[in-house]
Amino acid sequence: MMMSISTKTALAVAVLAGLSTCAFAQGAAPTPWELRQDMGYAYGKDGKTLSYKMGTNNAGTLLKGAKKVPRGTLFFIGENGQLYMRTGPYLEDDGRFKFGSN
Repeated sequence: MMMSISTKTALAVAVLAGLSTCAFAQGAAPTPWELRQDMGYAYGKDGKTLSYKMGTNNAGTLLKGAKKVPRGTLFFIGENGQLYMRTGPYLEDDGRFKFGSN
């Protein structure tokens, strides 16, 4: 169950960032995510995004099933509304987003 929570947290973060900025589709400059250390972000089974205030009393339990998100990971919502993640190149050699509008 902890691994599931960790995955949902990572996915929710992606959804929240994707919904709060339309930089990918509009070609605007990318903006950094504003994540807080004491918050948890979830992408629920029903497709809703949630945020939770976290404490430190059971942080060790939370970390037991967690996995680090690899650098170079892109999160996005597909045409079907499903959240996806992809590792690998997503920027052109000149730093432009590879999958943006041309």
